[in-house]
Amino acid sequence: MTLNPTIGQVLDMIARAKRRPYPSLTAQQARAAYEKSAPILEIAAAPMFAAEDLAVPTRDGATIRARLYQPVEPSWAEPAPALVYYHGGGFTVGSVDTHDALCRMFARDAQCVVLSVDYRLAPEHPFPTAVNDAFDALSWLHANAALYGVDAQRIAVGGDSAGGTLATVCAVLARDAGLPKLALQLLIYPGTTGHQQTESHARLVEGYLLTAETIQWFFGQYIREPGDRDDWRFAPLDGTRGAPSFAGVAPAWIATAQYDPLSDEGAAYADKLRAAGNQVTFTCYAGMIHEFFKMGGYVAEVAQAHADAAAALRAAFGLAPD
Repeated sequence: MTLNPTIGQVLDMIARAKRRPYPSLTAQQARAAYEKSAPILEIAAAPMFAAEDLAVPTRDGATIRARLYQPVEPSWAEPAPALVYYHGGGFTVGSVDTHDALCRMFARDAQCVVLSVDYRLAPEHPFPTAVNDAFDALSWLHANAALYGVDAQRIAVGGDSAGGTLATVCAVLARDAGLPKLALQLLIYPGTTGHQQTESHARLVEGYLLTAETIQWFFGQYIREPGDRDDWRFAPLDGTRGAPSFAGVAPAWIATAQYDPLSDEGAAYADKLRAAGNQVTFTCYAGMIHEFFKMGGYVAEVAQAHADAAAALRAAFGLAPD
């Protein structure tokens, strides 16, 4: 399968815009640039019964923002399932605002509450702050589920790119903390390897939005020292430092993109979870690139991937198909 023609148009538009690459910017400049560009190709924002920004406490005494989306009026008699979502952005850029339309889509189409987590970003907050914030937010929702009409027995985690990394790590941490088994880990082109030495990384060095240079720049912001690349919380696929068993974690739905340097590690992670005895659904979306989930307002074929993800969530929550 060749590159999707509309994706090709997107890449041409980006090239003609001659935007400065992230490695030539400070982290703060990159953040501002991403906030400005993130909504351009997005789907329309779905209306919600409520979308509320909350202050969630973290283990170090700070608070982080999290946005709670409720697609319909909450019912304490019939609590709703929930998705805890972690945005992408290389642990350095991105926010609940950049992923607002995507989270609204999940809430509407999967018929669930969504808690979108504004974990703290690097370099101001290096590894493992994002991991800790991500799990603290999940634990907080479990503890406070009844307050928001959420069923604590039907909570999923999900995320795209770096957020997918956080989701899969949280699935392991939740098991080890004795939380109720998560309904699903929804992993959208997750980063899972520490050293980017797969064939897809070698083949897709540049020209497909996410470049090898940008990946290394992101990780240079995030890690404290080279050994962090070997920590399983940074590299759940092949990290050896502190690596746990991956048996008995939540079922996984994993999406990759054919023209994404992260595609091979996503496939390998699916294999790793299967080998540990977990249920895994894996799809590589033909002709797509990294970040394609956020291009649904321009690329018609993205709608199928959105529908697939929402259907996986509904099935995991025990809801009827749409």
